[in-house]
Amino acid sequence: MTRSDYNPEMRSDVTMGPAIGLLELGSVARGIETVDSILWEAEIELLFASSVQPGKYAMLFSGSVDDLQAALRRGAELAGSDLIDRLLIPQIHPQVENGLRRRDGQIEGTLDALGVIETTSIAAAILAADAALKQSAVDLLELRIANGLGGRSYLSVTGEVSDVRSAVLSGSKSAETSGMLLRQVVISRPHPDLSRHL
Repeated sequence: MTRSDYNPEMRSDVTMGPAIGLLELGSVARGIETVDSILWEAEIELLFASSVQPGKYAMLFSGSVDDLQAALRRGAELAGSDLIDRLLIPQIHPQVENGLRRRDGQIEGTLDALGVIETTSIAAAILAADAALKQSAVDLLELRIANGLGGRSYLSVTGEVSDVRSAVLSGSKSAETSGMLLRQVVISRPHPDLSRHL
């Protein structure tokens, strides 16, 4: 990956708390204005606020459910028609945070099965990852959001075939509900050479 392909850099001094909230806007200027207003209004931690490709602005917060609900409500009001998507997850799966912080890595060995969910928004991919990981005993290989993807996002999981199918079904339903599901695939016994390029 090139630097512009990385996920937005999250603060290293803060971890995801009891809940996370995200707003994704179609305007950088409105995004900056919105995040400033939210920070003045709510007792929450800002994990990242950044422009992402192509010309979107995303902000990820951590805090209590009540504070995040208030912050997201205020943010949605300010964003108006620039709001693309949003999320609130009360108890985020720990692998989601690892996926958002991941920079580089390579898979060693063979995979039993591979599942991929592709979405048209950041929020939908994070929600799908959380749903997939909570549904089945799978491991998150990657969670890529927006940058280097034309604003799209995707996640990939691995595990036993039945678990991967179940996880992808659950994650896809989550993204489909919001109309943000682009594609989903499950590959049983992927070719060994494929894992080197994931």
